[in-house]
Amino acid sequence: MTTAAQVIKTRLPNPPPPVETLLREVHAAVGELKAKDVVEIDVRGKTSVTDFLVIASGTSTRHVKSIADEVVKFAKRLDVQPLGVEGEREAEWVLVDLGDIVVHVMLPRVREFYGLERLWTVGDQPPEAAP
Repeated sequence: MTTAAQVIKTRLPNPPPPVETLLREVHAAVGELKAKDVVEIDVRGKTSVTDFLVIASGTSTRHVKSIADEVVKFAKRLDVQPLGVEGEREAEWVLVDLGDIVVHVMLPRVREFYGLERLWTVGDQPPEAAP
């Protein structure tokens, strides 16, 4: 015989994993498919949308899509369902929104054009010492 507490427990979703655990899985996923130039940017305090951006490059549209699919697969292993995946059709820039982490997988020319690393790290470097 099941108790009310057991019924409630089976209906409650698992709590989300710590962001560090999810970051490790994201890095494992992009590493599994040999993404290029992987960068992690801590944007806490700069935006309320997410805590981290992970930016990676693929060598072709097929590679970009495959990397993004691998990120989704690895996240689901932690019971994390993406809030959204955008850009899969063209696969020049695929965004995977995992809540605390947003993953951008891009072709190098698209990545260079939009310069997300420059955009999100402006002002992070200490000023150059005067000569």
